[in-house]
Amino acid sequence: MTALVIAEHDNASVKGATLNTVAAAAQCGGEVHVLIAGHNAGAAAAAAAQIAGVSKVIHADAPGFEHGLAENVAAQVLAIAASYSHILFPATASGKNVAPRVAAHLDVAQLSDVTKVISHDTFERPIYAGNAIATVQALDATKVITVRTTGFDPAAATGGSATVETATAAADDGKSKFLGSEIAKSDRPELTAAKIIVSGGRALGSAEKFNDVMTPLADKLGAALGASRAAVDAGYAPNDWQVGQTGKIVAPQLYIAAGISGAIQHLAGMKDSKVIVAINKDAEAPIFSVADYGLEADLFEAVPELIKAL
Repeated sequence: MTALVIAEHDNASVKGATLNTVAAAAQCGGEVHVLIAGHNAGAAAAAAAQIAGVSKVIHADAPGFEHGLAENVAAQVLAIAASYSHILFPATASGKNVAPRVAAHLDVAQLSDVTKVISHDTFERPIYAGNAIATVQALDATKVITVRTTGFDPAAATGGSATVETATAAADDGKSKFLGSEIAKSDRPELTAAKIIVSGGRALGSAEKFNDVMTPLADKLGAALGASRAAVDAGYAPNDWQVGQTGKIVAPQLYIAAGISGAIQHLAGMKDSKVIVAINKDAEAPIFSVADYGLEADLFEAVPELIKAL
């Protein structure tokens, strides 16, 4: 058995989600290969070769891969899929875009959001917003899997010595083209990679108060800023800050939730955090059920006091 990990990268470096996916692939048994489909992505291929546990990097280079268009990446995966028993993607926006195309072409069932590998054909994945865990056995010859990265500790980014093999790039099918992107730039850590996250909820009342109260705390801690869906829907925070089932799944070392009641949708996105601190004036708020430390207090008083103490 050999597993293929579809790397997420920016043509210069490999993104952290790939390391968690490699760790999951290693538990499937057999060798682990990594596909770098990019344009002028030699640096990313070299970085992938350094990942501990990877025995081979397959580097496919073509202009059509520069922006990771799902149609082109899927075609590249399908071109080499016959050699692999497991094909794994990070359960990110990119991975979720490519994996179903590959599974459909191979006529196999996709295993989504896998959080544990029990054996080469048996896996665990959350259902009902994480309130139940399903154990799933896949009988298909090729298993197409998306990996919930918070379920696996990342493989070491250095220490490996994989060979890099150049593959013939799949042709650009012309079904889609890259028109442009608007990337939000921030000095803060990226939300899914941050070790500390400070999140605010609808109780903050406005975008101005969100910024006035939460930003100084994040600055003090060097943290990423997050928000509940209610806060995002109300316009207090941008969409890319949303933590939850329909937002980003995170598992930082420290998660501070201020003014967040703890609806199931939100808990599904952060309950695997190592330490959870909740600040809420409602003693019955569900967030306290998952919090390691809970403070029943008005966040407009508690957060400034916390900042002073820091």
